[in-house]
Amino acid sequence: MQILSKPMGVFQTNCYIIFLPKGEVIIDPGIDAADWVKSKVTTPLAILNTHGHFDHVWSNRKLQESLKIDLYTPKKDSFMLQNDTFGYGMDSSTPDIEVDGDQRFEIGGETVEFLHFPGHTPGCSVIRIADVIFSGDFIFKNSIGRTDFPYSSSEDMKKSILKFLKFEENLKIYPGHGESTSVKAEQKNLPSWLEYL
Repeated sequence: MQILSKPMGVFQTNCYIIFLPKGEVIIDPGIDAADWVKSKVTTPLAILNTHGHFDHVWSNRKLQESLKIDLYTPKKDSFMLQNDTFGYGMDSSTPDIEVDGDQRFEIGGETVEFLHFPGHTPGCSVIRIADVIFSGDFIFKNSIGRTDFPYSSSEDMKKSILKFLKFEENLKIYPGHGESTSVKAEQKNLPSWLEYL
């Protein structure tokens, strides 16, 4: 499975294009991501958001309009797409499919699984495709998502970390910012974050 990534905008938010058997899915099209995405895809299938923060959803609307494909967003974060919560001038967008908790979809000849890990945002999720996961701002290499933003929750993050510590497969992790890592590598770091929270 081919995966392209490019850090976008001042926050260097990783936008991913995943090439599936029947076309491509786009994960977290951030600031100024639309032109890069359109230059790389030939059979676009869907846009997937890990969560609703502006730097991950900035180009949703442009890609929905130009590519005519469905947008999948965690239901509890959908309101963030409608409102420019942080005041950066983001275009609003509307999900075609609101993902409610843990859900699986068949897209492009592959199973796409959303796994709900709230804390950074109410709907914060990781997206599993085949043997990799795209963790958004839940987990980074040697770090976790912040819980001091509006609508964040340290208590929810603790519960999500405990849930993730039970994850048994050592899959590769592609985060929303920074370098890739793995489930087992981050499971070693997570207990210290539980104490910090």
